[in-house]
Amino acid sequence: MTSQTSSATGVPAATRTPSRRTALRAVAATAAVPVLVGGAAAPAVAVASGATAQASAFLHGVASGDPLPDGVLLWTRVTPVPEAVPGSGLGPDTAVGWEVAEDRDFARVVARGTTTASAASDHTVKVDVRGLRPENAYWFRFSCGDVRSPAGRTRTTPAADSVTEGVRFGMVSCANWESGFFSAYRHLAARSDLDAVLHLGDYLYEYGAGQYPKPQYAVRQHEPKHEIVTLADYRTRHGTYRTDPDLQALHHRHPVVAIWDDHEFANDAWSGGAENHTPGAEGDWADRVAAAKQAYFEWMPVRTSTEGTVYRRLRWGRLADLLLLDLRTFRSQQVAVGSGAVDDPGRTLTGRAQLDWLKGHLASSDASWKLVGTSVMISPVAFGALPAHLLKPIAELVGLPREGLAINTDQWDGYTDDRKELIGHLTGKGVRNTVFLTGDIHMSWANDLPVKAATYPLSGSAGVEFVVTSVTSDNLDDMLRVAPHTVSLAAATAVKAANRHVKWLDMDSHGYGVLNVTAEHTQMDYYAISDKTRKDATSSWIRSYRTRSGTQRVERVYQPVR
Repeated sequence: MTSQTSSATGVPAATRTPSRRTALRAVAATAAVPVLVGGAAAPAVAVASGATAQASAFLHGVASGDPLPDGVLLWTRVTPVPEAVPGSGLGPDTAVGWEVAEDRDFARVVARGTTTASAASDHTVKVDVRGLRPENAYWFRFSCGDVRSPAGRTRTTPAADSVTEGVRFGMVSCANWESGFFSAYRHLAARSDLDAVLHLGDYLYEYGAGQYPKPQYAVRQHEPKHEIVTLADYRTRHGTYRTDPDLQALHHRHPVVAIWDDHEFANDAWSGGAENHTPGAEGDWADRVAAAKQAYFEWMPVRTSTEGTVYRRLRWGRLADLLLLDLRTFRSQQVAVGSGAVDDPGRTLTGRAQLDWLKGHLASSDASWKLVGTSVMISPVAFGALPAHLLKPIAELVGLPREGLAINTDQWDGYTDDRKELIGHLTGKGVRNTVFLTGDIHMSWANDLPVKAATYPLSGSAGVEFVVTSVTSDNLDDMLRVAPHTVSLAAATAVKAANRHVKWLDMDSHGYGVLNVTAEHTQMDYYAISDKTRKDATSSWIRSYRTRSGTQRVERVYQPVR
């Protein structure tokens, strides 16, 4: 069995103070020795055999993603010579071997091959391995001369028509390097019960050093120090993130299924620009997007989908279809709150082709559960009468004007015609057991998705939504510089009073989620890290909500799935 390297194509492109949630602040920290599978990490720099004896190393770990019943996508990056750092464009073409085994000692190798790492792809390699057995764990590694990479563990999905007992995902979003170390990743890496980890966007942030958070709150400094704009910039920032030991540990332990949100490009990105992009001073937006996408597909274990986007479908037998969305590439520009344009049917969040694709798969799916990965919240949110001292920071966090009007136009609330069409499709076609999985907002939520928010609960619910909080990016207590779960209690109470479909809201914790799917229910367990300013932060369960099959509603449960 052989495989070829795959890479995305794109065109490279050519500072300001951030606003909105970009103007938030943070402090955080946590790091740990990475959890490696199949042996210790390779030396930081080692000498490869051969006539030229180049210095070669796997400094950025290994990864896997987008698992299938018969295969998985494998990733690594080679540093063939010391000067071949990410984004440099330097270094020779380098042969890279790879192998996949059924055991961690690599005594039962089932696939192997060679590929080439070159400066054209920033010395990253992606190998789409096929011919594997469904629903099976594998170990994989790469080699360059005599140097071996760390070993990673991955897992294939069940056969498309098989009946599987359950599937369990980790869920994360919004990881800002300067705000702290990624202990949420470390705790997920330590779990042995996950089939995959879903990353729901903002895998990295584009800002210059000291812009988000402000310098006095930054725990560490990313590279490059300026805001990233060019292909070299985006490659360098990806490379910085991949040196984090907790992030490496996550990729070594579990296959990752990722979508992007705005910060993989620039804040509040849309099809023709972004809040954090100045035409002329920062080049053409299309060039910047092409550079960001090329670096993303080079560095992430993600298959390129339709038109170079990330919307795609993965399946775990007849238990779950996972429909992943791209809510940046095709969207219309955000409009001002209160303009009335949020209801304009000529504006779109998804784009026509993607919305039709989503509707088609939802209606035709024979899976027990339809899971939809959406980078921004679909549930409508009105904020009602909040105390004055809370209104301003919450408005900044979720993108509202400070006078407190009801909607965040960067979310589905700003594109109500798309949401109305989708909800009408779910109800009209009798689609049951639809669960939206969301990141972006730096808070944890458990929501029903009302057919009509104004008349809920009489209008009924078209599905449910579980929103995971941020790994490190600021939330309410960070902004106010107060102890968690103090002043936020009043705000959460007001939000729930104005939105009866919101069953739970945590505005303070950082952490991750674990989603457990069985034929009977889908349950979200919410976990928080103890203190993001500490490298040894612990993790604890804080809440759980589930939706039982056929109910279209969330309900609280009082212990996590074991």
